[in-house]
Amino acid sequence: MHAREKPFECGVCSKGFSRKSNLKRHLRLHTKEKPLPCDLCKKEFSLESHLTARLCTHTREKPFECDVCGKGFSKKWNLKIHLRMHTKEKPFACGVCSKGFSQKCNINIHLRTHTREKSFACDVCSKGFSQKSTLKTHLRTHTKEKPFACDLCNKGFSEKSTLKKHLRTHTREKPFECDVCNKGFSHKWNLNTHLRTHTREKPFECDVCYRRFSVKSTLKTHLRTHTKEIPFPCDICSKAFSRRSHLKAHLRTLTREKPFACDVCSKGFSEKSTLKTHLLTHTKEKPFVCDMCKKGFSLKSNLNTHLRTHTKEKPFACDMCNKGFSVKSTLKRHLRTHTREKPFECDLCSKGFSQKSQLATHLRTHTREKPFACDHV
Repeated sequence: MHAREKPFECGVCSKGFSRKSNLKRHLRLHTKEKPLPCDLCKKEFSLESHLTARLCTHTREKPFECDVCGKGFSKKWNLKIHLRMHTKEKPFACGVCSKGFSQKCNINIHLRTHTREKSFACDVCSKGFSQKSTLKTHLRTHTKEKPFACDLCNKGFSEKSTLKKHLRTHTREKPFECDVCNKGFSHKWNLNTHLRTHTREKPFECDVCYRRFSVKSTLKTHLRTHTKEIPFPCDICSKAFSRRSHLKAHLRTLTREKPFACDVCSKGFSEKSTLKTHLLTHTKEKPFVCDMCKKGFSLKSNLNTHLRTHTKEKPFACDMCNKGFSVKSTLKRHLRTHTREKPFECDLCSKGFSQKSQLATHLRTHTREKPFACDHV
C-alpha cells in the first residue's frame, strides 16, 4: 500500500482510513457502540485508547513524558497539546481575525467572540454564556460549591484551573518567563501584565474620565470611584470596602493576624506588600532612580510618589471634600477625619487613635519614656 493512501471510507462522514480495523473502530463513534468496559469503574468506551486513558486516572499513572520539561501525562494527546507550549505552535487559525490557537476546541470558543453567541443561560440570574463549561462554573457562584480541594492545605476552589494555579504557591513553580528580563511568573496573566511594564501599554480605558490602565481588574476597581460602589462588607464591624484586598487587610487589623514572615529576621506582617518593602531594608537595594534628581528608591511605587514632588501632581482625591493628595496612604489617613475611625487601640487603656504615630506617642504616657533630649542642656 502506498503512503497516505486511505481506501477505507466511512459511509457516514466520508473520513478515509488506511486500515479496515481503524475504520471499524471509527464507526463506533457514530453507532455509540462501547464494547470496552473499565474493570475498575465499569464505564464503557468505544476505543482502546480511551479505555487506556481512563485506567491511568485510576492508577495515577502518567506514561507520556515531555522531553523538554519532564512533565508527565496520562494521555498521549495531552502531551501533544502540551508540547505546543514549548514550540509555540498554533496550527488552528481563526478565519475571521487570523488569530492562532494550539487546540481546535479553543478556536470554536473564540469564534463566539465574533458571533456574540451566548446559547447557555443561567436558570438563576438569566446571564448568558458562550460555553457550557463557563455556565457550569458560574452556577457555583450561586451554590457556593467548591469541589476542587488542595491536597496540601485543604483549601477549596470552584474551578479546577484555579486550584492548579493555587498549587504553584506551594511548589513555587514559575513556568512563565519574560523574554525581556527573564523574570519568572506562576501565572500567564501575571506575565502578560508584567510585559506591559516594558511596553508601557495601557489598553484598558475608563469611559468616565478616560484614564488608562495596564490591568483590567485595576480599571474595574477604579470605576468604583465613580459609581461609589463598595461591594465588600466586613462581617465584624459592617464597614464596607471597594476592594477585596482592602477588606482582607482590614480584617487583619481586627484579628492582629500577621501571616507574612520575613525569612531574614522572622518579623511578621499583615500584608504581603509590606513584607516586600521590609525585605529591602536587609538588601539596601535601590534599583529605581529619579531622572530629575538621581535619588534612588527601593520600590517603584516610592519613586512614583517622589516624582510628584517634582510634578506637584495630587492624583488621590477625597470623595467627601475633594482635597487632593500625592500619596494614597495620606488620603487614607485623611479619610479618618471624616469617618472618625480610630483603628489603632492602646493595649493598656483601650483608647483609640486614627494614626499609628499617635498611638506610639500615647504609649509613652504609660511607659514614661522620653526619647527626645535637648542638645543644649
